[in-house]
Amino acid sequence: MAINELLLTEFDEEIKKTRTMLERVPTGNPDFAPHAKSTPLKKLAPHVAQLAGFGTIILTTPELDFGKTKMPSVPFESPAQLVKTFDEGAAQARTALKNTKDDAWTEPWKLSFGDKPIFSGTRFLAYRQMFLNHLVHHRAQLGVYLRLNETPVPATYGPSADDRMGF
Repeated sequence: MAINELLLTEFDEEIKKTRTMLERVPTGNPDFAPHAKSTPLKKLAPHVAQLAGFGTIILTTPELDFGKTKMPSVPFESPAQLVKTFDEGAAQARTALKNTKDDAWTEPWKLSFGDKPIFSGTRFLAYRQMFLNHLVHHRAQLGVYLRLNETPVPATYGPSADDRMGF
C-alpha cells in the first residue's frame, strides 16, 4: 500500500475533528486569551483555519521561506468564514496528499525565515510535525478557548464533557 493511502484516513479524521472545532468558535470575545502570553482568539482561530493550506505547501514545494513569501492574512469574521477557509485548504491538501508519490516522502523539506532555519528534514517529517501535529496542537488550544468561553467543546478522540452520550 502506498504511503499516501495510509495517511489519507488519518488526514480525513483530523480534518473532520478540526472542522467541528472551528464551527463552534465563539465570536463575541475576539480578544480573549487565557494568559498574557497566549495568542488572542481572533488570531488563533484564523491560524487553525489556515493550517490546512500549509499541508499543501509542504506536499508540493521543497521549501518555504517566510522572508520571501508572506502567508495571506485570514480575517476573524465568523465560524462559517473560518470553516470555508479551512475547507478550501483541506481540499487542496487532500488532493496534494493523494498525488504524493512514495519517493517524495524522503525528499528534503525546509522552512526558514530568511537565513534563519525553522525546520529542516524529510517531507514526511515536515508533513507530520509542521502540518499535522501543528494542526492538532492548535486545535487543542482552541478547545481550551471554547471551554473558557462556555462554548461546548466537540469530541475529538472520545467524547468531551459536552458530548457525552450515556458515559
